[in-house]
Amino acid sequence: MPTGRFMTSPRSQNRQTVERDFVCAQERYAEWGVDVEKALKRLGLVAISLHCWQGDDVGGFENSGQEIGGGLAVTGNYPGKARTANELRADLDLAFSLIPGTHRLNLHASYAELSGRRIERDQLTPDLFGNWISWAKARQIGIDFNPTYFAHAKASDGLTLAHPDASIRKFWIDHGVACRKIGVEIGRALGTPCVTNFWVPDGMKDTPIDRKGPRLLLAESLDTIFSEPLDSRFHLDAVEGKLFGLGSESYVVGSQEFYLGYALSREKLLCLDTGHYHPTEVVSDKLSAVLQYLDRVLLHVSRGVRWDSDHVVILGDELEAIAQELVRGDYLHRVHIGLDFFDASINRVAAWVIGTRAMLKALLLALLEPTAMLRQLEADGDFTGRLACLEEVKTLPFGAVWDAWCERMNVPVGRAWLEHVRQYERSVLSERVQSDG
Repeated sequence: MPTGRFMTSPRSQNRQTVERDFVCAQERYAEWGVDVEKALKRLGLVAISLHCWQGDDVGGFENSGQEIGGGLAVTGNYPGKARTANELRADLDLAFSLIPGTHRLNLHASYAELSGRRIERDQLTPDLFGNWISWAKARQIGIDFNPTYFAHAKASDGLTLAHPDASIRKFWIDHGVACRKIGVEIGRALGTPCVTNFWVPDGMKDTPIDRKGPRLLLAESLDTIFSEPLDSRFHLDAVEGKLFGLGSESYVVGSQEFYLGYALSREKLLCLDTGHYHPTEVVSDKLSAVLQYLDRVLLHVSRGVRWDSDHVVILGDELEAIAQELVRGDYLHRVHIGLDFFDASINRVAAWVIGTRAMLKALLLALLEPTAMLRQLEADGDFTGRLACLEEVKTLPFGAVWDAWCERMNVPVGRAWLEHVRQYERSVLSERVQSDG
């Protein structure tokens, strides 16, 4: 990453203004003991995993006609969604070009390219994701992976790995085994570990009598899936809990407590999804707790509005608090950050850009915080000074540093990225609408 000087960017119409404002901001932060260049260098090492399912409303390419299910729901019908893998990759290319830094793709198993064939999920193989791997290799980015335990006839009653029917459990166990094999081949091909994250929708709408039995089955199924050791240079397993879902309001088999214990006892990554808790709970407070005992965690960043509604991530209080905790605790190298929202009420490419840039802005804000000074005030018992300084740093010229970072990374500064999306909508997305019509 270049430091101290700016790359020539044909996209920026105000390069001199950006550079002038950056120099002033750098001086202001230096007064607080903050090295801006060091902060930008660290930000450049962060890779956010963009979720493929934002681009097509969690549809996938199986053409099964099955509803999403699994407690998932997508709101909106904005025109121009991706209908094929090539269209989805084109949309992702545009999104990546408007986001500073080098990032990753988070891919679901239901996005296999089957070429019109009917291949069941327990029979998926790495070659069915060959185009995704080639695409990522050409762009020098990594891919993360997810088994798809929803939108399937064998998940229609809300149970998969905890299903009382052994044959249905075996189907989903075999799916998990297949996905781990796909994940390790992705990691080997791209030279960066693929995080394969297991989330299952298993639960009940109304109050169950037996809470223990399904959890015993789930643990047994997961143990079978994870029985083959895989090379951690290429593959990492993660497990994800949830408080409730549509159709599982009263009981979720894979609760947070279940998966915390499972991850600790089986040495897996624990996935913390910001939408999977009670609205009064915050993930920012959980990070330092679980990272006391776990080596790594997976973070899925979403935005719940009164429930797990997966709104597009914005730069809000909790996102800033999460980023602060990652930086203050020196956890960035131990946390894999991915996004997980699906909003079909706005332009889907814009949703990726807004959400990812918001996550990066939050991290930059945290990296520009005078943490050492604030920590010393706290250690000295000067809580008045701590609060006063926390408030004062909020008005430091962070925006000028962010604009400079975008300029250096050769992506549009400020709202200029939106015009690229508008043009794409006019020239590409509108054609999809016309061809559908």
